[in-house]
Amino acid sequence: MTVPKTTVLVLDAAEPELLARFYAELLGGTTGPAPGDEELLLVTGRTGVVLGVRRDPDHVPPSWPLPEGSQQAHVHMLVGARHLDEAEREAVALGARPVAAEDDGGAPGSRTTWRRYADPAGHAFVLAAVGEDLAPDGSTGPLG
Repeated sequence: MTVPKTTVLVLDAAEPELLARFYAELLGGTTGPAPGDEELLLVTGRTGVVLGVRRDPDHVPPSWPLPEGSQQAHVHMLVGARHLDEAEREAVALGARPVAAEDDGGAPGSRTTWRRYADPAGHAFVLAAVGEDLAPDGSTGPLG
């Protein structure tokens, strides 16, 4: 029998409260301390996605992508293709720094379909267009 587990991607930050607030607002979610671990803030997105943020006073922002083109771990957010520009405006207004934009050929006529950013603490994330809109619960398909 496998012991039940929960997986949480944890990001380090010198100011975890600010980073947790950034992701909570970007994901339309909430933030609060992890049960039994006051040092770990959990961000729960509207679709149930959970990110953790932990204080690291010596945090150094990662370099991404590396000059050699190697892609590091990053947060990948799916966005309905017709809402990609709006999602980008939200992210930048909250403090994201654009890193790169590229066309993966998935949305004809689109400026780009993958947009890379650094969050306020320097972690990489991507807004990636999907062909269909996302339902309020985060699933793909027509909005209900």
